[in-house]
Amino acid sequence: MLGRPQEQWLDARLRDSRGRWTVVAQQTLMAESKRKADDGSRFWMDGWDGYPNARRRLLDSLVAHRRNPIVIGGDRHAFFAADLKQDFARPDGPTIATEFVGTSITSDGPSESSVRKALAENPHLVYARGDRRGYATVVLDARHCTVGFEALDDVRDARSAVRRLTTFVVEDGAPGAKAA
Repeated sequence: MLGRPQEQWLDARLRDSRGRWTVVAQQTLMAESKRKADDGSRFWMDGWDGYPNARRRLLDSLVAHRRNPIVIGGDRHAFFAADLKQDFARPDGPTIATEFVGTSITSDGPSESSVRKALAENPHLVYARGDRRGYATVVLDARHCTVGFEALDDVRDARSAVRRLTTFVVEDGAPGAKAA
């Protein structure tokens, strides 16, 4: 996902940042998305699961330079909220960052059974929904990061109403997605 020069550049920017919130915008779901299969576990290799060492180095950098890390992603055609861990094999381990993934506007998402299975097999996934199209909104202030998952009533109608599906809050100094 990142070459060594990009990793070094990002680590330096994270180290030098003085902001209250660190927002990392990237292209997909960073949280592990393990899927059980008859012959073992499978991972989605088009995302960070295909680059576990690069993901670990980035998460280590967030821990080393922590300033309320929020990871924003997309390209999964579903809404996700996740508690990022340094070691996803230890679900009881500390949450080190919070991730929010917005869905697509028009492309279909994963089936309800696929979403239920992902939630059951990945305890760090706090929320997942693939049956609605829309986007996420983010509001940052000194004490909170508030994320709303917004869904269109009808993606074929340019004047469609938009309704909030759910809201999450991350508190200053306390990583983890909490339902609002």
